[in-house]
Amino acid sequence: QEGLQKLKIELQLKEQPQRIECFDISNIQGKDAVAAMTVAINGEVEPREYRHFKITVKDTPDDFLMMREALTRRYSKLSEEEFPNLILIDGGKGQLGIAVDVLEKLGKIEFTDIISIAKREEEIFKSYESEPYIFEKTDETLKILQRLRDEAHRFGITHHRKLRSKRNIKSALDDIEGIGPKRKKELINKFGTIGNIRNATIEELIEIVPEKVAVSIKEML
Repeated sequence: QEGLQKLKIELQLKEQPQRIECFDISNIQGKDAVAAMTVAINGEVEPREYRHFKITVKDTPDDFLMMREALTRRYSKLSEEEFPNLILIDGGKGQLGIAVDVLEKLGKIEFTDIISIAKREEEIFKSYESEPYIFEKTDETLKILQRLRDEAHRFGITHHRKLRSKRNIKSALDDIEGIGPKRKKELINKFGTIGNIRNATIEELIEIVPEKVAVSIKEML
């Protein structure tokens, strides 16, 4: 609570940030891009409130465009009462500017405060201000923001890897005759990874596909 109170005072926030929502983008050259939203309530992370946003804009390594999509999807339908007290963006002035622009266009910029945390020096930037805020590395105020940012990064990377793994499985199965979209999905749901499918026995495979197709899987993977 002391850290939250200091955060409100130092950054001159509208309210003490009892609910903070943090956003991070995970992608490799635009592929399987996902936005992660983590949440802190009263300064403590609250995993049950986390959300993923699978990015639908054309595959491109444009974090700004991806951040714009995620924020628009999150906040376009929320009422003022549902808004967090503070939105935290992983990034510098550029990412912060995107967040401000989204909330302005939605007509909801007055509902909350928006800040960003830049990785290199852990500088805190606030909307409509040019100079960053610098906190001591040991300051609990900074640690609250760092924990939430690190959680968003971890949460996003984990989900991104799952998406990438599923895509790799799909591409590996595409060349096997007798496996259509339905069977492909069933195989992925049951075995999870291409390694597990490769190591599965014929008996395990024929629970999902005909024996002839199971034999093809064993021969081709």
